[in-house]
Amino acid sequence: MFITAAFMFSCESSIPKKTSKPNVIIILADDLGYADLGVYNKYSLVPTPNIDKLASQGIRFTDVYCPIAVCSPTRYALMTGTYPWRSWNKHGVMRNYERSMIDSSQLTLPQMFQKSGYITVGFGKWHLGAKFPTLDGKKPKGFGTFYAADNGANIDLSGEVSDGAVDHGFDHWLGFSCASECFVLKDKKIIGALEHDFYTVEQTPNKESIDMIPMDEYLPYITDASLRFLQDASNKKDKPFFLYYAPYVPHVPLSVSKSFLGSTQAGPYGDYVHELYFYVGELLKSLDSLQLTDNTIVLFASDNGSAFRTSYNGMDASNAANKLPGHFKDNTGKYMAPKDLSTLGEHSPNGILRGVKSTAWEGGVRTPLIARWPGHFPAGKETDEMFALTDVMPTLASIIEFKLDNGVTPDGKNLFSALRGEKENKRTSVVLQSGNNVFGLRQKNWKFIELPQKDGESYYELYNLSQDPSETKNLAEEKPEILKKMKTDLDEILRGNSTTL
Repeated sequence: MFITAAFMFSCESSIPKKTSKPNVIIILADDLGYADLGVYNKYSLVPTPNIDKLASQGIRFTDVYCPIAVCSPTRYALMTGTYPWRSWNKHGVMRNYERSMIDSSQLTLPQMFQKSGYITVGFGKWHLGAKFPTLDGKKPKGFGTFYAADNGANIDLSGEVSDGAVDHGFDHWLGFSCASECFVLKDKKIIGALEHDFYTVEQTPNKESIDMIPMDEYLPYITDASLRFLQDASNKKDKPFFLYYAPYVPHVPLSVSKSFLGSTQAGPYGDYVHELYFYVGELLKSLDSLQLTDNTIVLFASDNGSAFRTSYNGMDASNAANKLPGHFKDNTGKYMAPKDLSTLGEHSPNGILRGVKSTAWEGGVRTPLIARWPGHFPAGKETDEMFALTDVMPTLASIIEFKLDNGVTPDGKNLFSALRGEKENKRTSVVLQSGNNVFGLRQKNWKFIELPQKDGESYYELYNLSQDPSETKNLAEEKPEILKKMKTDLDEILRGNSTTL
């Protein structure tokens, strides 16, 4: 039976009282499109008043990269300030029960906060690996897969999970490691499992001892726990907190709560996005009511682009790729603008950006980013300063005055000046990667992609994003000098002879 979690955390102070360090909340959506937000796409069919308000109170970035187009590696980049291809998992998402992508000696974002005297909590989706206890001492059934009929058949529900979120910097964690494993953790203990449409824990011994959480109740489940933590933290303001809110939304399956079904003109995908925005709004309202807003940094982003090309009433919600004829291009083959799609009653999650989740095109690797800290970040400002999620850790380190050793965040830059609205162009390039290991390089206005072919040769793409943000005109043959330089630069970085240029 599903039981709502009362997840109250202790925030006992171990540092001097009346700290001036800001609280930090990172909200990381899952498969949210760049153009799902009204402030990024005025033709969006999804109402986004809470996020629009957040943008009006903070600074909105238009040129931000994940920098890889799938879940696990992006989370690694965020948590370590390091490109994921430098880890053992060179590309793609983590499979069931695999060991952590994060090396035991590697400093993480939450560990940085811990060392700075913060209480660190996380809710939702980890997806960076963990070691699960088994009854027979062997690997968990389903190891290394996304689906197995006997998934978890030898999991020891009474044991502790190690090498997960708590072992990499979180004082407390509520959520799953990988959704296809299904198991929900409270710190290191398995307390429940998701009632997933596709994945299962039916073969797990003693599964009756844990809560089965319906998918359409998981978002309010982790939100309620987050709100309870904020209430508790507001009573103990002598210690700052880092809260990581990582909902499994709008990732498929589109498990929209009944109260939100039909709430938009963008079909079940749009409804799910709308539901996410509602609960994000609940977090923001709680900060206001608890008088935590002024001393809390809020960052909002997505882990990659949307898997859906379009969303509309009557759509097949099970078709994640959404490759339906006549829906993203007109009859001449030209990409349709969001305004044209909206007149047809369709919503374009990635807007004018080409590609979807898993691709190295902009629709896969670009993310919205909104940052708010009243009195410190400008309100209602838009900036085209280039930013990557690898920059979050060194940027926040500078704010909380934590000294990072050289090389700790090799692919991250301190872009605090960008958050303040200053135009300094500190980041001029970023390495990009698809889910199937296609690499690209953004360098100022230019975008280079190398696509390996079966014959061992490569196909090259080159775009001027300032003139062609939809990546429709390949200039590889017209600009051979630029192509050659960018390929050389990318090769040097991937060989480890250079970091981000």
